[in-house]
Parts: sequence; C-alpha cells; structure tokens
Amino acid sequence: MRYIQLTFTAFSIVLVAFAAVAKDKQAEKPMDPQAMMAVYEKLAKPGEPHKQLASLAGSWTTQTKEWMEPNKPPVESAGSAEMKALLDGRFLQQEFTGQMMGQPYSGIGITGYDNLRKRYVSTWIDSMGTGIFLMEGTASADGKTITLKGQHAEPGGGYMKHRAIWKILDSNTQTFEMYGSHQGGKEWKMMEMTYTRKR
Repeated sequence: MRYIQLTFTAFSIVLVAFAAVAKDKQAEKPMDPQAMMAVYEKLAKPGEPHKQLASLAGSWTTQTKEWMEPNKPPVESAGSAEMKALLDGRFLQQEFTGQMMGQPYSGIGITGYDNLRKRYVSTWIDSMGTGIFLMEGTASADGKTITLKGQHAEPGGGYMKHRAIWKILDSNTQTFEMYGSHQGGKEWKMMEMTYTRKR
C-alpha cells in the first residue's frame, strides 16, 4: 500500500511539473506579427505622463546646493536649463549649464515614460565624465513626484547608488533632489536643485 501511495505521489509531482513546463512553452509562443504591430502602435502613443513631461518645455533658471560630504555646509551656485519635447512629445530633453564642484559644468538629459514597462527612464551625460548615467522609477498618483533610482561605477571598484526625487510643484517651479550611498553605506543628500521658469 505504501508503495502505491509513493508511486501516486511521484506521478502527481510529474504531472504538475509537466503542466508548468507546458504553460511556460505556451507563454513563449511567438505573437502573431499583425497582433504584435497593433500592440506596438498602441504603446507608441504618448499618454498623460508624456504630456506632463512636455509641459516642462521652455527656459529655466536654476539654484543648486551641493553637499560634498554629509553634515557639511552646501556649495551654492546658479545655472540655466533649456528643455524641449522630442519626437512629438515622447521624450523631454534638458540642456543644463552651470557649475558643479566649483567648476564649469554642462550636461544633457533625456527623460521618457516607457508605456510597455510603465516606468520613467532617464539618461544623463555631462562634461565631468564619459559614461552614460541611467535611472528608472515611478511617479505618484498625480504624476507630479517622480522617484528615480540608479547607480554608477566608482574609481577603485564598486558602485555608488543614487535616489532622485523630482517634484513638479507647478507650471513654473520644479525641484530635483539627489541622494547617494557609497557601496552599501548610509545614504546622504548630495544635491538640491530648484528650477524657475524664465518669464
């Protein structure tokens, strides 16, 4: 009797495993090309997140505070940013000019909302490096607070993790805060930038 029970149990496990594999193979079945094209066309249409980003197009002045080390007074500087919508409002490009760590600084960022992954995606390149910094994240229900996370390699090995909070306070004011932590260390506020639309 015990042998029959063991055999039945083993047979049941095999059936469950077979069903799981069959389900996976069914999920991997390629989508019909026409159906896939229809999905892509739908995903390519700008939506509310894109309209929110496009509304920021224009000229801005900036006030920046940088913390070189935790618990030290920030270094303050002024700058400017030009923002414009790209590809019929699908992306927002920012060209920034100002100072960073007391040196002349310029950077270019592109931010978008990926309809497929339902995530904001941001890239940044600047005059202080040769890498491309990537961040991803989500927004609050009203779309006015976007939280992004990313990391970059550090000299000597390891990565510095970043968390950014971008707030669209109104049509003429934005803030951008950046936090960081070295290789699992305590997070600290690195930068705070206020954007004011030029009139």
